[in-house]
Amino acid sequence: MNFLTIGHRGVMGVEPENTLRSFVAAQQAGLDVIELDLHLSKDGALVVMHDSDVDRTTDGTGAIADKTLEELRALDAGRGERVPVFEEVLDAVKAPLQAEIKDVQAARALAEVMLDRDLVPRVEVSSFHDEAVAEIARLVPGARTALVGSRFGTDIVDRAVEVGATTVCLNIRRLTLEVVEQARKADLRVIGWVVNTQDDLRLVRALQLDGATTDYPEIKRTARFTA
Repeated sequence: MNFLTIGHRGVMGVEPENTLRSFVAAQQAGLDVIELDLHLSKDGALVVMHDSDVDRTTDGTGAIADKTLEELRALDAGRGERVPVFEEVLDAVKAPLQAEIKDVQAARALAEVMLDRDLVPRVEVSSFHDEAVAEIARLVPGARTALVGSRFGTDIVDRAVEVGATTVCLNIRRLTLEVVEQARKADLRVIGWVVNTQDDLRLVRALQLDGATTDYPEIKRTARFTA
């Protein structure tokens, strides 16, 4: 299997994260997959943003769940970019996507779009939350899913198998050879995040991971030459 480079919220190291500008830049840089995050607005739109509130990444304040899509659209998400909805990303880029969902409600909304637009081949769904991964698997036959882990032990492998995930996306600061070996025994792909330096890249290569999530497009180029 080829080593995958995954653009973290697009290329958030150089463009405003989770914006169409960032996603287009990730595609132009040749990254294999584009990762993004989904929350539900007050009126049920699948908006693309990482945090549960708008404070860090826009010029507004408050929880996403308390704002309508129209209110979210009025915010500046960086360099004049607007907060996109998932459907806009689907149309703006052609690259495969990894969509991270924060809860079961977002899973249900995403499932509707995936079924309506036949996205199983293009979109892998990820989450830190086991129940959200399980919900996607229940609602979307054949969906590819990934369980994300920040603080974990070998239990992450058992959890991934339990919810039917085919991939684990793991914090490289916590990743050990033991976890990787257990994942391999369970026939799981292993993606490392966040890989932003040559040392990071050498680590994921040494552990023989299947790919890396990165903030910077240069990782795509250098990954080809890193043994």
